[in-house]
Amino acid sequence: MDARDGADDRESALAAAHEAALEWLRSLDERPVWPRVGLDEMLEVFGGPLPEHSTDATAVVRQLADGAGPGLVGIPGGRFFGFVIGATLPAALAADWLVSAWDQNSGSAMLTPTTVALERVAGQWMLDLFGLPAGASVGFVTGGQLANFACLLTARNAVLARAGWDLAEQGLHDAPRVRFVVGADRHGSIDRAARFLGIGRAEWTVVEADDQGRMLASGLERALDAGEGPAIVCLQAGEVHTGAFDDFGALIPVAHRHGAWVHVDGAFGLWAATSPRLRHLTAGMAAADSWATDAHKTLNVPYDCGMAIIRDPADSIAAFRTGGDYLVYTGLDPWDVTPELSRRARGVPAWAALRSLGRAGVAELVERLHANARAMAEGLGAIDGVRVLNDVDYTQVMFRLADDAATRALGAAILAEGTAVVTGAEWRGRAALRCSMSSWATTPADVDRTLAAVRSLVG
Repeated sequence: MDARDGADDRESALAAAHEAALEWLRSLDERPVWPRVGLDEMLEVFGGPLPEHSTDATAVVRQLADGAGPGLVGIPGGRFFGFVIGATLPAALAADWLVSAWDQNSGSAMLTPTTVALERVAGQWMLDLFGLPAGASVGFVTGGQLANFACLLTARNAVLARAGWDLAEQGLHDAPRVRFVVGADRHGSIDRAARFLGIGRAEWTVVEADDQGRMLASGLERALDAGEGPAIVCLQAGEVHTGAFDDFGALIPVAHRHGAWVHVDGAFGLWAATSPRLRHLTAGMAAADSWATDAHKTLNVPYDCGMAIIRDPADSIAAFRTGGDYLVYTGLDPWDVTPELSRRARGVPAWAALRSLGRAGVAELVERLHANARAMAEGLGAIDGVRVLNDVDYTQVMFRLADDAATRALGAAILAEGTAVVTGAEWRGRAALRCSMSSWATTPADVDRTLAAVRSLVG
């Protein structure tokens, strides 16, 4: 293939992809939200021996689009309420296409100033919206899991340094033990991040929580009084089942009095700070030392786009900056604040989403998600036999039937029926169903259609 043929192939393949993408998006309102087939069927569609010879690029794109449909989830539509997954705003979707077409390695401002500038501006806008320190570092990672990991890795490095231990030079062997303090209802990504860092469950201190999953300040005080030495305290903005927020105004001063680093897992909850009506949920949050969030949730940008935010960029640099006589540094580069060197410009869609919405639009989006959650909770609570389990202070609704078997059966029936997606969970040892309002595309009509489907299945 010569260069001219390659250019023609690009145009034809992109045109086919554009047509298929529009067809997919147009189908969302009527197609079942949950897949109609499983993994084995999709392996059958796309598997088999690797062909011996090349295939036309446009034909490959069409084959991909034609075969994919039955195994896709209607996440971009208005009735996907599973896990905590947003749809994609139009500006963010289009920007993501440009990111792929530009094909920039966005680890260094020297290598690609355009995308690094876009990410830096997006980060500054977020800090402003969240009410966090303007000088903090913002590293774009794959999602909430890696955001928590990057923040906690930085935290471990920093608290050991304060204790006189140079982790980069001396390693972990014989290092002071770091006390890792978490709430009883933390998200599993905190557990995984601790495992990645070599902090075992036997080393954790678990602090009790209230009935909505908020860490108790009295429990944190007792936990920190019981030991000494370097400590990391993990709080959360938005418990994944209930949507509850820890009381940062009470908890962070306790942690700081004991010399602890405070990290806030706010994968979807940090965005409450952007709304004048909901900002009270995050009161005191800005006093922490690091924060993790995820733009593919509440901001509705494409996968993948998490953010690791560190109050003092010097702590980020100490944790992540590497050597190498071929690397050129230009101040605070993206590779100074995350584990990656080479990566795509995942922060550009976040810039596009924020630029398209503006400050008022971000607040309106968050408040609309909350209003949809309240409407869903009110409608579910009016269905005979359905009990809403949480205070709907934010975007999460958790509900159940009278017994676990019936609750799980209802969850399976909702997925099979196809109108909407909610996902199962366990809360305080009992089966529950969880509805997360995360999509800009959800309308009151989507809420009504979902309630009608649940009503028919319960009845």
